[in-house]
Amino acid sequence: MKIRSFAASTGIVFVALSLVAHLASAAEISVLAANGIQSVIEDLGPKFERETGHKLSITFATGGATIKRAQSGQADVVIAPQPGIEGLVKDGKVIAGNVTAVATTGISVAIRKGAPKPDISSPDAFRRTVLAAKSITYLNPADGGASGIHFAKVLEQLGIANEMKPKTILAAKIDAVGAMLASGEAEIGVLQYQLLFEVPGIEIVGPLPGVLQNSTIFSAAVLNDAKETEASKALITFMRSPQAQALIKAKGMEPAKP
Repeated sequence: MKIRSFAASTGIVFVALSLVAHLASAAEISVLAANGIQSVIEDLGPKFERETGHKLSITFATGGATIKRAQSGQADVVIAPQPGIEGLVKDGKVIAGNVTAVATTGISVAIRKGAPKPDISSPDAFRRTVLAAKSITYLNPADGGASGIHFAKVLEQLGIANEMKPKTILAAKIDAVGAMLASGEAEIGVLQYQLLFEVPGIEIVGPLPGVLQNSTIFSAAVLNDAKETEASKALITFMRSPQAQALIKAKGMEPAKP
């Protein structure tokens, strides 16, 4: 009886010591993430926390705002469109070897559910469609959203930027594009696919055609000034796991190629 009690006590002590060691090794990782990958991170984050014991403190913003905050060293990890991450490498804020591509996406055209589908089969067809539209909405380029910046360039490329200004409703937030389409406030919306495909009341017509398309790679990087370097690397490794890749697909994106 005494031997069993001793063994039981030893087991309790071992578990307690293991728990203490686990808590001692747990870290709080500060993450800056672009809005375009928010749905993935919000779902993936709790899974990472449960499996590792680490905690995530996440701030979401437009891609431009995310990079600007990373420039001032306000986090351990930054997850944003690849061009912004490359800028951090160039500025010496991130080492190229600490950058990992995690997901890709393209830009889509959407309308109110049940509305006649416009022709966007080619750049010329898309040009005619938007010129004929009564209204169009996309993210305000001034706020730093990748799709808004790109689409403003598309309108310039098509030579119709001035003609489109009177009927353009610039969206301040990513959910505003879908909301304006669903309510009928805007006839056509342009936004990254993963931000549209689950919005009720709207329908995706298809991707921006041909040379007008822009595929965005979202990459994760450990900042040189990170306080929790090893835990940050563990997070990025987790984002490349089969579990994470399945989630990325479920959220309307594609896992990035290694």
